[in-house]
Amino acid sequence: MRILHIDSGETLRGGQLQVLRLLDGLKAEGVEVRLMTAAGSALAHAAEARGIETRNLGWRALRSESRWAELVHCHDAHAHTLAWLASRAPYVVSRRVVFPVKKTWFSAKKYASARLFLCVSQAVADVLRAAGIPGERLAVVYDGVDLPAAMSDRTGSMVALDSADPGKCRALLNQLPLKIDFVTDLPRAFRSARLFLYPTASEGLGSAALLAMAYGVPVIASNTGGLREIIEDCQTGLLAGTTPHEFQQAAGKLESDPALIGRIVQQARALVEQRFTAQRMVRRTIECYRQVLG
Repeated sequence: MRILHIDSGETLRGGQLQVLRLLDGLKAEGVEVRLMTAAGSALAHAAEARGIETRNLGWRALRSESRWAELVHCHDAHAHTLAWLASRAPYVVSRRVVFPVKKTWFSAKKYASARLFLCVSQAVADVLRAAGIPGERLAVVYDGVDLPAAMSDRTGSMVALDSADPGKCRALLNQLPLKIDFVTDLPRAFRSARLFLYPTASEGLGSAALLAMAYGVPVIASNTGGLREIIEDCQTGLLAGTTPHEFQQAAGKLESDPALIGRIVQQARALVEQRFTAQRMVRRTIECYRQVLG
């Protein structure tokens, strides 16, 4: 099986980290992979360091490279557009966001051409179904995370993602009368983090929350989108509205109830082991490839 992957992201955000996990896993399963991405991007450097064949992204290059592939896998909206315009091979699209599909002629044509949409959650699939895409062209492929060998000792601070994305609600967290460390290296922070705060205006799934759960770090997240599919309130984490008061209340509830924390840590880790590992994500993706290729 020869799969050409396209991702136009310049930085290593959650989606690009998932691409790297997928490429590593596919190679381990004997699938031939190549990656097209922005020249000199963080994703390109990370992929090359893993021994993954990498090409500079562009529509002319894609037209040539797609001759090699049995299937093209698009990982963002720009990649989807390029594949629609230039790919000589059939293609599938990973959909990670819950934004509505635009009701334009351009969008209608573009979305009609993909063989299958790999939706990161049921919430994402519902958005595409509402846009008129039939269910047989939708598959849910949840994000996966690598299970750490050791869980957090929870002796450290309360942490949140250091992101410039306004949708990640940094302004909300800045209003809390709590000491919060804003971090970019989540695996390192989760080795000792006490709590993980994840407010967001919208969310396809929440791979950062999944990673915290894998480390045994209790998560307080916004009650929105695909986060509801990984966090059951008071069982695998806490869900809160996107207001400072509600996040402060949730943090206080956890900090004052060790039994609740113990239950959440145990059940969240078990859920990740059962449903949200990188290995499970890779194998589900291969199933989708086979579905398209017959």
